[in-house]
Amino acid sequence: MFGVIISGRPVLVEAQTISATQFAFTLPTAPPFSHIVVFLLPGTTLPDGTAAAVYAQLAGATEFKLLGAIANEKPSAIFKVNKSAGGPAGGGLGGDDDAMVDEGPSALENGTVLSVTLGISVEPATQVLANLEQKKAQEAATSAVPLAGLELVRKGNTTAETKVLAQRIIKNCYDFLASWGTGDTVPLKAFQAWWTKFEGKMERDPKFLERSDSG
Repeated sequence: MFGVIISGRPVLVEAQTISATQFAFTLPTAPPFSHIVVFLLPGTTLPDGTAAAVYAQLAGATEFKLLGAIANEKPSAIFKVNKSAGGPAGGGLGGDDDAMVDEGPSALENGTVLSVTLGISVEPATQVLANLEQKKAQEAATSAVPLAGLELVRKGNTTAETKVLAQRIIKNCYDFLASWGTGDTVPLKAFQAWWTKFEGKMERDPKFLERSDSG
């Protein structure tokens, strides 16, 4: 039912049948690769209401990681294989064909050529889409961008505790906004002015928050 293409290698069309709905390809990692194309063979269609979830088990790993999926309405997709996590959800059905990750799988271990196991499972389309959305949410939470101020601090290789840094950022902001006058209402432009000044100071002196005189 399925075919696999890795650039520079022959097309693979003979999958190992695990069950009536599960198939696997063994992909040697030498020569190195980072992209895998998975497609339905010509004349092949999936049962109505189903999709083919694509998983990868990297060499040395014990679990399969979801890469994405293909379906009758989208019979092929390109996936990148992530060395550390097996690749992100999002390729193929319900996502981008070419989701970005870091690097491909390791080719050798103690002189032995390693292999990636590519698993394809025909599952209810609703379940596949739900799993893809869950995977995306997990990745988004993992890679969420922190507060810009704390990120700038991190770039400066600071060692102050996060709680202390947060307190000093708040104090810096409060002291600046307090200079705009009295009362409980502060114009938005005041905060914008503080943020511009704060970013500029972080760029010039990333460690200033570590010092007590951080005003």
